[in-house]
Amino acid sequence: MEALHAGQNWRRIRAGMVEMKGIILAGGTGSRLRPLTWAVCKQLLPVHDKPMIYYPLSCLMLADIREVLVISTPHDLPLIRRLLGDGAQWGLSIAYASQPSPGGIAEALVLGEAFLDGASCALVLGDNLLYGEGLGEMLRSAGREVRGAHVFGYPVANPSRYGVLAFNEQGAVSDVVEKPASPPSTYAVPGLYFYDASAPQRASALRPSPRGELEITDLNRSYLSDGLLDVTRLGRGIAWLDMGTPRALSDAASFVSSLESRTGLKVGCPEEIAFRQGWISGEQLMAAAERHAGSDYGAYLGALLGEAP
Repeated sequence: MEALHAGQNWRRIRAGMVEMKGIILAGGTGSRLRPLTWAVCKQLLPVHDKPMIYYPLSCLMLADIREVLVISTPHDLPLIRRLLGDGAQWGLSIAYASQPSPGGIAEALVLGEAFLDGASCALVLGDNLLYGEGLGEMLRSAGREVRGAHVFGYPVANPSRYGVLAFNEQGAVSDVVEKPASPPSTYAVPGLYFYDASAPQRASALRPSPRGELEITDLNRSYLSDGLLDVTRLGRGIAWLDMGTPRALSDAASFVSSLESRTGLKVGCPEEIAFRQGWISGEQLMAAAERHAGSDYGAYLGALLGEAP
């Protein structure tokens, strides 16, 4: 693995443990979005007023994660790095690693082993959007309390497209099934996963599936077989959107546009999250506003300074 580390090293120690890190998997071919993705990866496509990758990045930031590894193809990494840089503008440290060919979601943990360096992690897919009241506290809680693995269950109308949770009579998770023809429940597993330090070794031990990939469902089943898979069911107050098809991309843009128009608040704004969490100063926020001058996004950042106590 080639990991390009830049910016400050934000490793901090709490109670004698290395702080949780984050991984964004932004690889793949984007075949379901062609021809949109012939020239640019889907994670750089616009979702209303922001690049798609801002939304999963914001998820990690809400989970109080400041060290992030972005994994993508050798072709797409330079453009992603041009967008995100070293993360210092958000009080983050962002590193990069290459995934030359699609090897499965779980391969991200193998590629990220050196970056994680014994830390627990949150792995998020680069085309996922999560939004809702109390989401930040829920994510921080999942990170603090992770013992083994922690995933989420979200009710969907078409569970056969996803990894699906099965529950026993007591309501505890009994299995995770990948794209089942006869789903055992309507609860799909969104593309956000919290893992302990054993995740890279577990992922390395997986056998590739018939399509030649290390499947995230197999990794989750590994934890389940050891009694180490915790599940939180998400209710109606949380929205989960997978932006991997033209219809889903359009729906996500409409969702974000409607929310922002109605409330006047941004969804998935890294500068705002960093400012409100004290990771950047008012001067840094003003510099960001000036960098985006002439846009509604820049005007929004500038207005945030007026709210500061």
